[in-house]
Amino acid sequence: MYRYDEFDQQLVNERVAQFRGQVARRLSGELAEDEFKPLRLMNGVYLQLHAYMLRIAIPYGTLSSLQLRKLADISRKYDKGYGHFTTRQNLQLNWPALKDIPDLLDELATVEMHCIQTSGNCIRNTTSDHQAGAAPGEIEDPRVICEVIRQWSTFHPEFSFLPRKFKVAVSATEHDRAAIRVHDIGIQIVSNAAGETGYEVWVGGGLGRTPIIGKKISDFVARQDLLAYLESILRVYNMFGRRDNLYKSRIKILVHEIGAEEMRKQVEAEFKEVKAKGALQLPDEEVARIQNYFAPPAFEALSDDVPEIDALIATNKDFADWMKSNISAHKQAGYSIVNISLKPTGLTPGDCTAEQMDAVADIAEKFAFSEIRVAHEQNLCLAHVRKQDLYEVYKALKAAKLATANIGLITDQIACPGLDYCNLANARSIPIAQEISERFKDIELQQKIGRLHVNMSGCINACGHHHVGHIGILGVDKKGVEYYQVTLGGAADETAAVGEIVGPAFTEGEIVEAIDTIVNTYLDLRQDGEIFIDTYRRVGVQPFKEKLYAAH
Repeated sequence: MYRYDEFDQQLVNERVAQFRGQVARRLSGELAEDEFKPLRLMNGVYLQLHAYMLRIAIPYGTLSSLQLRKLADISRKYDKGYGHFTTRQNLQLNWPALKDIPDLLDELATVEMHCIQTSGNCIRNTTSDHQAGAAPGEIEDPRVICEVIRQWSTFHPEFSFLPRKFKVAVSATEHDRAAIRVHDIGIQIVSNAAGETGYEVWVGGGLGRTPIIGKKISDFVARQDLLAYLESILRVYNMFGRRDNLYKSRIKILVHEIGAEEMRKQVEAEFKEVKAKGALQLPDEEVARIQNYFAPPAFEALSDDVPEIDALIATNKDFADWMKSNISAHKQAGYSIVNISLKPTGLTPGDCTAEQMDAVADIAEKFAFSEIRVAHEQNLCLAHVRKQDLYEVYKALKAAKLATANIGLITDQIACPGLDYCNLANARSIPIAQEISERFKDIELQQKIGRLHVNMSGCINACGHHHVGHIGILGVDKKGVEYYQVTLGGAADETAAVGEIVGPAFTEGEIVEAIDTIVNTYLDLRQDGEIFIDTYRRVGVQPFKEKLYAAH
């Protein structure tokens, strides 16, 4: 994984010292909250419903054991002993005291971590596939380009005060695990007919109040031109993006209003001008330097056949269930990808205690080259584990209450913190997610249902990505009463789609029954081999609508 150089470290240290002074001025009353707000947002500090919240950057979702232990330590020391992993592969602490945040940032800096550009109208944390470097069919490790983008975008003078926040994601396999089509810029690593590696570029995706799937504006951008092309997109956005209306300020609105073809023309014109000046060529030697940080670990020459693991699968049902749902294929023979669910029955999706963070750090150190990944589905991942070690890893995870066998199943829900924490929320998300988890906790039922993504948001800002859930749930407020609107047919992968609203919203007491009705309708309608999204795309919304509102 990438290591800070002296410039990185100096930059982070100077920012911590600067923010320490700003916090002191706020606490003394020299700065009012309105004056302090833009300063704290530049350092990932939000004012939530009950307290300040701190968002810690985890670039492209990659952590070392040392860094995860530090996150555990600061969650004990400065918070309530847990953290919340988000859909942007970051970690949020919900209860830090403002007076302590400079010390907290100081400690993060000792392990090459920070909170810079995790908020504000700038280029946010660039996200990627949590299976990067391990997934079969990968053209190249996408984290290399993510790191290039991180270095280019950090404190970029042109792009620190954009019309609105800006999000970039990168994927390198045919199956998109990074949700690139619902980002401001999505980058798909591709190969052309000559065998050269380049980048397919999507622009104008996003969720929130106006959910839009991004538009492809380039089939192939050469490696050396990538930064120039990204800069051209950002310049067009900076010139023409709305600054007079918060709700129309995202690049998705610009692309929607002028059209993908006009956006392409504008970007190409800017790109031609940038290239004519001879600037922003990405040198091969710089790419090679960064690639070295992401070189594959020292894999052993192993066989994919591990009879002792097969025997345990045959005799231990709990282990067999975990293997079935939580293990992904690895491109290296004799290795597997271990996906760690942060969605135990009845608890908060994405939360992880300090003790669990320490346990995962220990497991990674012993079995996974001291590397941990954060998935945008709010789970963790060990990318490189020997197949022969899988049972030992399973036992260690089980001891830490992290062996829930539900990755990709109905209880593996994405959910925002909702009204329990967020001052923007209209409704609670966490209790509903917990009730759904309890309703479908039987593992055999979950396996019978098969792959089904439930995403839930507590307001229209869509931090829970409800628009692209197979089943999406949006909390809304009607005259002080919480209701839940349901969408069906969303997807965040290479078949990205925005879900369709099925009809009137459901009350808090009705919503779990509604989800149950949807699931049972699907089970009645599905054909051999279909998962939920397949059945929905075949039959459409009408059969579900009829069942949901039959009694009305």
